[in-house]
Amino acid sequence: MTTVPKEVEDILDALEAGRKPRDHGPYKVQVSDNDLNYSAAVIDDPTPTGRQIIEGAGFRKAEEHLVFQVLRNGELEELRLEETTDLRPGQVERFLVFPSAASFRFDIDGKRFEWGHKVISGRVLKKLAEVDPAKFAVWQVIPGKDDILIGDTDLICLADAGLEHFFTGVTQTTEGGAV
Repeated sequence: MTTVPKEVEDILDALEAGRKPRDHGPYKVQVSDNDLNYSAAVIDDPTPTGRQIIEGAGFRKAEEHLVFQVLRNGELEELRLEETTDLRPGQVERFLVFPSAASFRFDIDGKRFEWGHKVISGRVLKKLAEVDPAKFAVWQVIPGKDDILIGDTDLICLADAGLEHFFTGVTQTTEGGAV
């Protein structure tokens, strides 16, 4: 008897088509690193644990990693190793996996994020803020001093004491180009 391969349900395709994913796996999910470079991973379980997401993405030693769910509203929510998430309601779009045991908090444009790496680039901040990287700039708020313009490749340390604050704005242009 020949086994017919199961069709893989692409979670992101289902959500972009405006429908909830089916009730049974396998599921194709998108998993990213700390630069928001996504790759596909196949998960059989409709309610995977954080450990299953990490291992399904090809990472070893799950205990040395953090996984965050990217919710439909753009928020990030940590998923503990033995905690489950349900792929079927269509609330989770993607996952971020970090080789880290510590998370760091910051806010951008008034929206708070948790991040699994002690540094973050200006380009990643723009992606998380969901702004056009070519048209928007990002600044770090420095209390009592001038705000600092953050370039796309600039790396900001999130491990300092306190919550880091950032904001985005349209890059001003002149006849000669961006200022």
